[in-house]
Formats: sequence, structure tokens, C-alpha cells
Amino acid sequence: MNHANLRKALFAAALVAGLGTVPFAQVYAQDSSAAMSKGDNQTVAGKADDAWITTKVKSEFATTKNVKATDISVDTKDGMVTLTGTVATAAEKSKAEHVAKSVKGVKSVDASGLTVSAAAK
Repeated sequence: MNHANLRKALFAAALVAGLGTVPFAQVYAQDSSAAMSKGDNQTVAGKADDAWITTKVKSEFATTKNVKATDISVDTKDGMVTLTGTVATAAEKSKAEHVAKSVKGVKSVDASGLTVSAAAK
């Protein structure tokens, strides 16, 4: 293996390791804020599921052609995914909604927060 391929492989491994901790950090942050609010009765397992769903939807967007993942925010609560941001076309909005719905554990998707940019209309 040459140096360029080794460097790429190490970068990919570091990226996977770094992104793998995101759901746990998100659950920890949610647990910290939940301790302050008495009204939150979601279980830790539920929060972990939501964090996993959010991460999975984002990664699916990143690997899906014609969906610009960096312009779409994903939030998950009790398996219900909310998408917000700006997309270039109505087709991109529809595709993002379809991709999110296809992720295991997603109960529903609210894409009403996705707006089609004025330049693309």
C-alpha cells in the first residue's frame, strides 16, 4: 500500500471513529438537559434510538445523489424526524423525505421545514 492510500485509509478510519461517537455525545447532552427539566419522560434507550436515527438519516443524505446533506438539518424526537433547511428543487425535497422515511425506526417525517430556494422555482 502506498503512502497516499494509507493516508486515505487512516483518514477514513478516523472519520468513522469520530462520527461513531456523535450519537453518544448527543444522548449525554440530552440527558444533561433532561435532568434540569422534569417534564421529559423519554427513556435513555429512546434518546439513544433518536440519536441513532438522526445520525443514520444524516449519513444517508450524505451518500444519496441529488440531496445536499449540508443544507438539511435533522432532528428526531420519539422516532419522528423533522427536516429543516433549504433545498434546490421540489424533487430534492421529496427525495430527502423519502430517504428519511426509509431509515429503520423512523415513525414519521415532517418535511414542512424544508423550503425550495427561490432561484430554483
